[in-house]
Amino acid sequence: MDSLVIEESRSSPAIRLDAGARGLSISGESYPENAAAFYAPVFAWLKTFLAELEPAAMVRVDLAVRYLNSSSTKVMLNFLDLLEQAAQDGAQVIVNWRYDPDNESILECGQDFSEELTALTFNLVEQSQEPP
Repeated sequence: MDSLVIEESRSSPAIRLDAGARGLSISGESYPENAAAFYAPVFAWLKTFLAELEPAAMVRVDLAVRYLNSSSTKVMLNFLDLLEQAAQDGAQVIVNWRYDPDNESILECGQDFSEELTALTFNLVEQSQEPP
């Protein structure tokens, strides 16, 4: 399965989905004009990836989002719900929600998500700078 790479733009995050490494990352700001359309290839890739995932495989997800508008927040919850389902089915899913301690809204967003997700491991990771 090929990787999916979407470069960061002014209103959309950088996305790196690597099936071989079983690593997914989203970083930057997310307020595209049409969040559903922007994230459609991400969901298509993720659904195929999860369908082909071996039982008990480990998946690492790094989310370093600085801003989510309301439609992107809904999309992110749907993204995490798919990962939650994979964890319920036996995959070991680790989500690292990286946030700047000065960005209370993103911390609160991560806390809200973590309360909704019980099967996967959800880590709130304080980070003053952007990941490499």
